[in-house]
Amino acid sequence: MLVVSMAAQITATVFLNVVPFFIPHLHLTLDMSLAQAGLLASAPIVGNLLTLFAWGVIVDRIGERLSITIGLGILAVASATAGFASSFVAMGVFLLLGGMGGGSINSASGRLIVGWFPPHRRGTAMGIRQASQPVGVGITAAIVPSLVDSYGVRPTLLLIGGMCFAATVLTALLVVDPPRPSRAESEELGYLANPYRRDSRLLRIHSASILLVVPQFTIWTFTLVWLVDAKEWSIGAASALVAVVQLLGAFGRVGAGVWSDRVRSRLGPMRIIAAVTCVSMLALALLEDSVLAIALAVVASVVTVSPNALAFTSVAEIAGPSWSGRAMGTHNTGQLLVASAVAPLVGAAVTEYGYALAFAAVAIFPLLAVPLVPVRRKPTGGG
Repeated sequence: MLVVSMAAQITATVFLNVVPFFIPHLHLTLDMSLAQAGLLASAPIVGNLLTLFAWGVIVDRIGERLSITIGLGILAVASATAGFASSFVAMGVFLLLGGMGGGSINSASGRLIVGWFPPHRRGTAMGIRQASQPVGVGITAAIVPSLVDSYGVRPTLLLIGGMCFAATVLTALLVVDPPRPSRAESEELGYLANPYRRDSRLLRIHSASILLVVPQFTIWTFTLVWLVDAKEWSIGAASALVAVVQLLGAFGRVGAGVWSDRVRSRLGPMRIIAAVTCVSMLALALLEDSVLAIALAVVASVVTVSPNALAFTSVAEIAGPSWSGRAMGTHNTGQLLVASAVAPLVGAAVTEYGYALAFAAVAIFPLLAVPLVPVRRKPTGGG
């Protein structure tokens, strides 16, 4: 289940993050402004945002296997049709529709992990599953910039459509839904009760994660163009570094999951990582023009992606089996609502004020997240 869950998430991540790696081609070759390119990059994220909660409800009702299969099928069709779009506006529409289909995969694949792994192994398993996101971005960074530079946008999107189709078939054949209590058992155990009415933990985790997504998406979206534009790297060299950094970020997520299992807390490590994220972004801002800037960007790239699995696991554990799909859908909706604004707004800030000041502004968000993480009370399931 873990391998198939990772394959589905990697494929969806490649689709959702492909346009940011078009940005150097769009900006430097086709003379599109960073703000316009950032707007196009946000299209699949907005599509994801519009349907995440609805997919969470659907996953709670029909299960994980069917939800992931349908979502990946939509991604495959959307990617292929976007490749044949006659304008960037039409491409944006198809990317939006693909993002809507991809909304199923986060909640459904997360529920697979929570359903099949016991609490003392769940943090590590979710960290491995969440590592598929930076791995997906790393794969995108490794192949997309050079591919789009050499062959154009259409072949790149058709290749991604083929990947989505292959993942659809794999999911349909291999995924098995985890066992769940019946409605009567759930009612007896209290799983049907609204977890948001019990206490504020879920809302605080959602809020902290929303703030932490700002530095993560800033680094994901602008590292490549920063290396090419400000540091005068070649596309090939910059793409290679971004790919390596994303793989390091994958190890960071796994490490955070292992850490949380060993200390039997998801939220203590999450608060520490939030503080380190603030420091790393501020250091990058202050030393953006120095010889240390590249190394600091690598550190920031790893740190900013590390807390995701911790928050996601905590949300599922606190919500329980009857509410986890909706709770994870709500969690991701808040994150992607903010993430969809990061590319155009940070792009505009870079254009107006430069990279250093933009990075400094981004450092404020993880600082605000630190006190929001509810570390004093442990979630159910050993979190």
